[in-house]
Amino acid sequence: MKPIKTIGHSNHPIERFVDLLTAAGVEVLVDVRSTPYSRRFPQFGRERLAARLATADILYRYEGAALGGKPQAGGSYETLAAKPEFSEALDRLVSGAADSALCLMCAEKEPLDCHRTVLVSRRLAERGAPIEHLLADGRIETHAVIEERLLADSKDGLPDLFTTAQDRATRLTQIWRARERAMKRT
Repeated sequence: MKPIKTIGHSNHPIERFVDLLTAAGVEVLVDVRSTPYSRRFPQFGRERLAARLATADILYRYEGAALGGKPQAGGSYETLAAKPEFSEALDRLVSGAADSALCLMCAEKEPLDCHRTVLVSRRLAERGAPIEHLLADGRIETHAVIEERLLADSKDGLPDLFTTAQDRATRLTQIWRARERAMKRT
C-alpha cells in the first residue's frame, strides 16, 4: 500500500497547491470537505479544482458526503466514524491506495486543526494505513510524528495521584477527543 497523504488547501495560490501535490507524487486528490467550495478561495471550488488538477494529470474524487467533518445530520466524530458510510469510504481509500498515490484534501493548513487528521487519518492509521501529511512549506510529516507531537504537548490522559498509567492507545483516544472538542468550540 502506498502512503495516503493529506493536505490543506489553506490560502495557497492554485499553482503552488498543484506544485505541492506533484512534488509529492499525488495521482488522486480526494476531497473530504463536507461542502466542496470556498467563498474566499474560489480556485478550490469542486469544478474549478477538478479542471485544474486534470491539467496536471491528477484525478479528483469527492468523498465529503461520507468523510466530511460537518455532515448535515451532525454528530460527534465518534458518531460519524461509527456510520457504515464512513467505514465503506475508508475501505475505498485503502483499496485505492494499493494502486494509486492518494491525497486527502480539506481546507485547514495545520493537520491537527482539521478533521482530515482528527477524524479520517486517525481511523486510517488505526487500520494500519501509512499516512503522510503534506505541510504548507513542502515538508512531509508522518502520522506517527503527529501522534508523538500530540502526546508530548498534551496533559490529557496523563496519570495523576488517583489513576494508573494508561497505555498509548488509550491516551491517544482521550487526546483525540479533546482535540475534537476544542475544534468544535472554534
